[in-house]
Amino acid sequence: MRHFFWFIFCFGITFSGVSQSVLGQWKTIDDVTGVEKSIVEIYKEDGKIFGKIIEIFDKSKRDLPCKFCEGEDYNKPVLGLVIIKDMEDKGDVYKNGTITNPEDGKVYTCRLKLDDDNPNQLQVRGYVAFFYKTQYWVRIR
Repeated sequence: MRHFFWFIFCFGITFSGVSQSVLGQWKTIDDVTGVEKSIVEIYKEDGKIFGKIIEIFDKSKRDLPCKFCEGEDYNKPVLGLVIIKDMEDKGDVYKNGTITNPEDGKVYTCRLKLDDDNPNQLQVRGYVAFFYKTQYWVRIR
């Protein structure tokens, strides 16, 4: 019986730790209209956090290239585009990376943070100097 208790206890800790991670799939929501736009998968690679668009809800935009992006992202399909790059774990936030807006090609310094009251909501903040804009994405279960 004691072993069963420890198994449940360890499983509970593992499960709660997974639910507190930014890793996984997130539904993006337009901060002006409230319309669901896409799904971004956030993953870890070589110790850093990245995010790519894996679904676009508006069928008319699924096959569009990132015509305003620069460098290696120029003209790449938006579907599959890595928009979050090189984020570093800094405790309760991820930062020191970038996020690209594929609609206009602009690249912003980025900060990712799970909402303190709702870990199924991700605060995505893009910065230019001291100015920032925040979106809230919703975890897909």
